[in-house]
Amino acid sequence: MKTVPIFIFLIMIVFPVQSQDNIDDLLAAGVNDAKRFSQDYLAPATNGLAYGINNGWFNHAKGQKQFGFEIGLIVNTSFINDDKKSFEMRASDYENIRFLDNSPSKNVATALGHNDPDITVIITYDDPIFGNQETELTLPTGIGSTGVNIIPAAFLQAAFSPFRGTQLKARYFPKIETEDVKTGLYGFGIQQEFTAWLPKDRFFPVAISGLIAYTHMDGSYDFTDSNLVEGTNQQVQTDINTLLFELIASTNFKVLNAYGAIGYLSGTSQTDLLGTYVVTDGLLYSESIVDPFSIEEKVNGIRTTLGANVKLGFFSLNVDYTFAEFNSASLGLNFSF
Repeated sequence: MKTVPIFIFLIMIVFPVQSQDNIDDLLAAGVNDAKRFSQDYLAPATNGLAYGINNGWFNHAKGQKQFGFEIGLIVNTSFINDDKKSFEMRASDYENIRFLDNSPSKNVATALGHNDPDITVIITYDDPIFGNQETELTLPTGIGSTGVNIIPAAFLQAAFSPFRGTQLKARYFPKIETEDVKTGLYGFGIQQEFTAWLPKDRFFPVAISGLIAYTHMDGSYDFTDSNLVEGTNQQVQTDINTLLFELIASTNFKVLNAYGAIGYLSGTSQTDLLGTYVVTDGLLYSESIVDPFSIEEKVNGIRTTLGANVKLGFFSLNVDYTFAEFNSASLGLNFSF
């Protein structure tokens, strides 16, 4: 069973997933049930993206020279842990959904997982003519069905030093617009080397700095013409906003340096299912649902990063690994002027 597009939207930003399943029955169970399932199903994906888009903000604790400029390409991969691939779905939490075998609960796939075998539920809906009716629905699976276990991200980043030891940073991912999907990313940050305030005539083998950074990611997926559910202006819109605080330390040599950091990530995401959805059951029953629901998620956690930087003239290469709710690895290619 392929993934349902209104739930898999964030993953479609970074993976070429094609989705064809019908969400008619899920909405027929009621907006509350559809929203409850969506929240548990989508949360690991939005949280994973929130962590992924915050990696690579630094590659050294040492600040640039005054009026120095650096531009680079950051590539990041977040790894999906097994505990993010499923959630416990309890039948008692739903008004009109129960499992086919009447189990009180089951572990079902999130947007990052995969149901194998498929999991079928019974949906009860109110038909204005025949009263309560039931229909079967196979729950959506996630990107695990394609064997994918990572969440990739990439962006351009630049830094400018108006003062010695102070770096003003910005990152950007160009707005991508396909026929159905639009998404983009930008962020701003400031990194201050505290050891730059110490006497200049002394050499300190260790540099220490602090970083504050804001990152925004937004996107929309229009599936009005996908023939999943009749209606108009059907789309899902998502906004992710995060703040990152880091304390960074590194060695302070000319060519090869090691660096490490401890930080705190705080962010929110909001996903809105918008448009008109006409839920039908054959020729006798039809209901229009407008802007069904909005889902808000908060993410926060401690991060620890370890990495190394090699500088050869105006070119530098850095690699690091971050331990967090979603562990990740980053690679940076940078040019300094």
